[in-house]
Amino acid sequence: MENNENQNRPNRDTKTSNRGLASADPKTRAEVARKGGEAVSRNREHMAAIGRKGGQTVSQDRQHMSQIGRKGGENSRGNEAKSGEGSPENA
Repeated sequence: MENNENQNRPNRDTKTSNRGLASADPKTRAEVARKGGEAVSRNREHMAAIGRKGGQTVSQDRQHMSQIGRKGGENSRGNEAKSGEGSPENA
């Protein structure tokens, strides 16, 4: 009787099982993932809500936002200096 009980249990010597998507071959896993991504991205309102929520979360970090603004300002001033526009010497 003990043999029958052991047949229903996973083999303790192995690290993997034959159940679930993890045991599927890579091609099948990729196909399932692709279909899931397509289904989610078709709902534009849902995707917009996700982006909005992420933006609200990031913008609460004032130090991070100030670093972003500073970097953008440095880049725009750098572009003006290279082209010669906006600099006091050329006015």
